[in-house]
Amino acid sequence: MALYRVSDRDDIYSTPLSEAVLPKYQMPQDSSDPRIAYALIHSELALDGNSSQNLATFCSTWSEDEVHRLMNECLDKNMIDKDEYPQTAEIESRCVHILADLWNSPDGRNTVGCSTTGSSEAAMLGGLALKWRWRERRRAEGKPTDRPNLVCGPVQVCWEKFARYFDVELRQVPLEEGATGLRPHQLRDFVDENTIGVVAILGVTYTCDYEPIAEIAAELDAIEAEHGWDVPVHVDAASGGFIAPFVQPDLVWDFRIPRVASINSSGHKYGLAPLGVGWAVWRSADLLPEDLVFRVSYLGGDMPTFALNFSRPGGEIVAQYYLLLRLGREGYARIQQACADTARAFADRIRAMGPFTILYDGTGGLPAVSYTLADPATAGFSLYDLSDQLRLRGWQVPSYPLPPNRENTVIQRVLVRHGIPRDEIELLATDVEGAIARLRRGAPDQSERTAFHH
Repeated sequence: MALYRVSDRDDIYSTPLSEAVLPKYQMPQDSSDPRIAYALIHSELALDGNSSQNLATFCSTWSEDEVHRLMNECLDKNMIDKDEYPQTAEIESRCVHILADLWNSPDGRNTVGCSTTGSSEAAMLGGLALKWRWRERRRAEGKPTDRPNLVCGPVQVCWEKFARYFDVELRQVPLEEGATGLRPHQLRDFVDENTIGVVAILGVTYTCDYEPIAEIAAELDAIEAEHGWDVPVHVDAASGGFIAPFVQPDLVWDFRIPRVASINSSGHKYGLAPLGVGWAVWRSADLLPEDLVFRVSYLGGDMPTFALNFSRPGGEIVAQYYLLLRLGREGYARIQQACADTARAFADRIRAMGPFTILYDGTGGLPAVSYTLADPATAGFSLYDLSDQLRLRGWQVPSYPLPPNRENTVIQRVLVRHGIPRDEIELLATDVEGAIARLRRGAPDQSERTAFHH
């Protein structure tokens, strides 16, 4: 059959392809006009949620037109092929050195780092470097290397993946009552001679505040003085790495702390870049074992690579450089401060509603708010019910339990990102008030709700 082409006078939704159920398990036999295929897929995508109302995600949901243009110009560039695309490689190198300087590397011009698909991959690369260095040291000392462990508090699932995939015992420190992250005094019960490192979080996924990284490093200093165990710190700054330097510039969390060996961050979160870019940076080149770096020649030239995957588009890296260049420190500070101010305004609205206890109000950490019910037994609704009600208005506000030992506390979290203006957050607060009123007029039966969700 010949290709069915649509003319400017034809109606797309009365063409043969639009009058059939779209293929789900096999390719169609015939080709279609690109305008028809585009229109039909575009219509299906309208069933997705509105990304600006997704207050569960840390990821960028708004970009300038110039970012879209640069991304389009880089669709055909495979950033791993540095011989063919040397300027994209140069731009990647510039980003690494700019971030090293932003995070106060002692020698930003000669530091080492790489781009990744996101902060999860960057975290795993940081973890691999920790394991390799620990193993090299143990071998040099003639000691066994079969029982490495990694100590952390409530971390994102990428660290659980790292531990499972790379055969490392993950020692997750349980939350103390009233705490929202790892506390330094807890380390002594978990660190030993087999600890490859401690992961400290600049922006805890669950609650969005920062762990006290300088104090964690100081406690490890004391442990080394007592036991001789030199345990490095890897800072998972997936979100906070692009917040703290601009909103909390006096906070000491980065390479100003000698024990901090490496940092990962997400360019596509508060780095404001489109989805698909993260960064890993080491304090100095000697902290990235040479044995982890592969060199390939079959793309032309001799190219070093340190990554969990290979081919990747270059557009996200170019977009990240555009944002660093276009916004500068002043622009990032203005944007992130506006987000922080909006988060605190939302916290004030939530606090005034009555049934909630604020766990984190957007002060001193990420631009976000987390809260729980002050008295779940008398509230007349659960936070899960509230999430369901808000979803009717298009809002995606997650409800979930805290990690052990606070798993009985269910919280909600609202993230404020670039592109979410104050007015939108005010509309959300008004919708929360309306949802509470509806739930209190007729609180849903919990057994029905449980059956529905199952």
